[in-house]
Amino acid sequence: MGNLDELRSAVRGRVLLPGDDGFEPATQPWNVAVPQPSAAAVVEAADADDVAALVRYARRAGVAVAAQPAGHGASGSVEGAVLLRTRLLDEVRVDPVARTARVGAGVKWGRVQEEASRHGLTGLPGSSPVVSVTGYTLGGGVSWFSRAHGWAADSVTAFEVVDADGVPARVTAESDPELFWALRGGGGDYALVTATEFRLHPAPALYGGQMLWPAARARQVLDVYRAVTATAPEELTVWTGLLNFPGTDPVVAVHATYLGEGAGDAGAALLRPFDGIDGRIGDTRGVLPVHELGTITNEPTDPSPGLTRGELLTALDDTVVDALLAEPIDPLLGVQLRHVGGALARPSDSPHGALAEPYVLYFFGVPFSPEVAAAIPARRGALLEALGPYVAGHKPYTFLGPGESAADAFGAESLARLRAVKRARDPQGVFRSNYPVGG
Repeated sequence: MGNLDELRSAVRGRVLLPGDDGFEPATQPWNVAVPQPSAAAVVEAADADDVAALVRYARRAGVAVAAQPAGHGASGSVEGAVLLRTRLLDEVRVDPVARTARVGAGVKWGRVQEEASRHGLTGLPGSSPVVSVTGYTLGGGVSWFSRAHGWAADSVTAFEVVDADGVPARVTAESDPELFWALRGGGGDYALVTATEFRLHPAPALYGGQMLWPAARARQVLDVYRAVTATAPEELTVWTGLLNFPGTDPVVAVHATYLGEGAGDAGAALLRPFDGIDGRIGDTRGVLPVHELGTITNEPTDPSPGLTRGELLTALDDTVVDALLAEPIDPLLGVQLRHVGGALARPSDSPHGALAEPYVLYFFGVPFSPEVAAAIPARRGALLEALGPYVAGHKPYTFLGPGESAADAFGAESLARLRAVKRARDPQGVFRSNYPVGG
């Protein structure tokens, strides 16, 4: 690596090097089960110009820059790289007339939703308000509202970037169609994004919430879930899951959102089949502001450890249900089904393209001990083996986890095209995404 003192003088933002107080905590991603102490340095950029200065330094020094705005989706592959944090690139501008937003690379979805909801608008966020807009969108972005509006990346109109020479640029479909295509879901391997502009969507009303039953009702819940999702309009998104948290009895949960006119009546009517299942122990459904979307699943908003995996399912029939319910999910804490389809299944000029599979299967566990850490993937593997051909074998980029690669997210043609963009735009390997496309 080049002279580290030069790095301190090359940028205006905070620089932490190995041995500095606070270095190891600064390398930590959101999932603290994925350690990153092998980073060469951590830089918190002061602004977009500072990002450009860092890239110019990295090019001279022959080191890579790994951008992690909020630290979600980390693979741990940052050895020898400068880890870039963009928290201070925090501007949010909403144009309610044009129905667009421009957000800096450090902005999280909760802030966008707060600003957009004041004007009856929404972005296309996932389930957590603390995920960064930039990282999520570079991976495609599967939203609560993607059944109606497609990938979050499909709504992008422009990226503000720093290229591998350290030169700022504004990238659109007209100005640089190949780079624009790659950034709309192909990861961050080709340029460093400092701001994103995207279309907002009407949010006249949102209905949603959580329902809970004892785990003994799981088969009934899954049967109703299959029926509801088989005919669901695109405004409705429903997830279900088996939950087994320490100190509590296992439960089966349903989470749902309905975004559209008359959301309270329409959403309640579409979810009414669940009301016929006896023994419900919790129900938070109601009309809520779109900026309170994160309250539906109430996922942790502070960094925490987790072993996760996402897969696409080609169907949800009796064989799949039998496999999921054959045994308790221990030591997993959650096994979740997310209904996708709708607009996601239609053609998309993005690296992933259409998402043909109708469901995402998501596993979650916490490595409380080395023994549990070993047992989680074993239990997960047994479930996947039982599901056999129902597992698609590929997945959205944002569902990749440690040990997987970009080849698990993209078809051969898209991957070859992404690699060509990487070779053309970053031949020296200045940028390193969480899951590099290779070259």
